[in-house]
Amino acid sequence: MFSRRISAFDRALIEIERALSTSFGAAPEQTRPSPAAGLAEATLDETERRHAAGLMRVNHTGEVCAQALYSGQAAVARDAGTRAQLLAAAAEETDHLAWCGERLDALSSRPSLLNPVWYAGSFALGALAALANDRVSLGFVVETERQVEAHLGEHLEKLPQADACSLAVVAQMQADEARHGKMARAAGGVDLPPPIPMLMRVASAVMKTVAYRL
Repeated sequence: MFSRRISAFDRALIEIERALSTSFGAAPEQTRPSPAAGLAEATLDETERRHAAGLMRVNHTGEVCAQALYSGQAAVARDAGTRAQLLAAAAEETDHLAWCGERLDALSSRPSLLNPVWYAGSFALGALAALANDRVSLGFVVETERQVEAHLGEHLEKLPQADACSLAVVAQMQADEARHGKMARAAGGVDLPPPIPMLMRVASAVMKTVAYRL
């Protein structure tokens, strides 16, 4: 059989297609069933529903950012093994994206209107981190997953406790994010200089505040 080498132009088209499908809410394929599968939907009042939807919209946007971040890092990763690990993590994050999209549908809500902006910024940030070197890029994954794990823990407390479906999804996402961070550390990720984690927290706080409403 003949195989054609993927050119830089081909890779650019692939990234554009991925960006458009991720940013504009196309339902991605899942490799694992949702943790909410088989659970009964709770009867929530309007305030609870809107609050749960806002939190799950934040989580959905976080997964859009994760897709972009990993894609940006993989695009300029120097080591083939690092690139493969980033793409494998991105594939698992696709499950999270699908699960959050399903929860938004179930809660009669929608993704963030600013997802294309979040995607573009995260892709650029991932590429910038990877341009330093692969150890810094993996360190960026470690810090990102540490912060995401913490914010998902907050959501487990803030979600309506009757919403077992959303709670199950967030709990599994938190476990996956913790594992991604450990894998990146084991692969050689280094601690980032003190100003960077703080700036990441500030940027994340802005995203969460805006995505909760928009």
